[in-house]
Amino acid sequence: MNHPILSVIVVLYNMQREASRTLYTLSSIYQKGSNENEYEVIVVDNGSLIPIEETFVKSFGANFHLIRFKPSPSPAAAINNAVSMSHGNLVMICIDGARMLSPGIINATLLVFKAYENPLVATVAYHLGPKIQKVSITEGYNQVIEDLLLEKNDWKTNGNILFTVSVLAGSSSNGWLLPLYESNCLTLKKTEFNKINGYCESFTTPGGGYVNLDFYKRACESINTLVLLLGEGTFHQVHGGVATNAPLNQHPGIIFTNEYRQIRGKDFSPPTLESILFGKLPKESIPFLNYSVERFIEFENKHKQN
Repeated sequence: MNHPILSVIVVLYNMQREASRTLYTLSSIYQKGSNENEYEVIVVDNGSLIPIEETFVKSFGANFHLIRFKPSPSPAAAINNAVSMSHGNLVMICIDGARMLSPGIINATLLVFKAYENPLVATVAYHLGPKIQKVSITEGYNQVIEDLLLEKNDWKTNGNILFTVSVLAGSSSNGWLLPLYESNCLTLKKTEFNKINGYCESFTTPGGGYVNLDFYKRACESINTLVLLLGEGTFHQVHGGVATNAPLNQHPGIIFTNEYRQIRGKDFSPPTLESILFGKLPKESIPFLNYSVERFIEFENKHKQN
């Protein structure tokens, strides 16, 4: 493959089960309207106890490549290293390899960069299952149930069906019409990534703590055009993640908050940059648009009262 436009960075750590689905959703077989010559997928094994095999990664397409990185609690250095080795002018960061993608993300992202000179392209995040996973796992939801859920739904043929078996993640709880706390599939020019010095390697708590929220906030402050992909998203698989799959009474939020305060000298607050909606709306995602409108109206009414 010669000179891909887009480099997709996917970080994996002890998630062979989840990786097989995530990487399939990045393949040209699954992604609609794009071909493997337009993008490369750099899979970063961030020190998995059972290393990801190169033959496994290559099985998803000739545009898939494996990088092994030294074990680290935080993925920040692994991401920065992968970006430095990437070939595309654009970089898409998927910090959590447990997140499956909707089938139009690659094509929609590339279209945005044709329409706007220097955008930051973000996506809304979802959790597979009946509730956000830090709640659902306390009520019996687990990998076995999730496997059955995905087996019952033909997501490989129609990836948009994932909208029907998911709920909005906490960081995206307001939907498409109000600001996000972070994006788990975020794209920007490689020059812009370098301009803001990539991911901050001072975040060293397991999973990186607020490192992704911090990067998203700094990217929003640096780039004036934020484009949110309508009708697209990422879908988190349950895998025992440090924060996403931690029960409420064991969530490391206080540790993350304190680390952010120590690094930045203040408490975290989400970016307020208004976004431009771009994309198509598959029928499976319409309930989330309706919900987004409701949340926006609630926000506006509360704002007027105050």
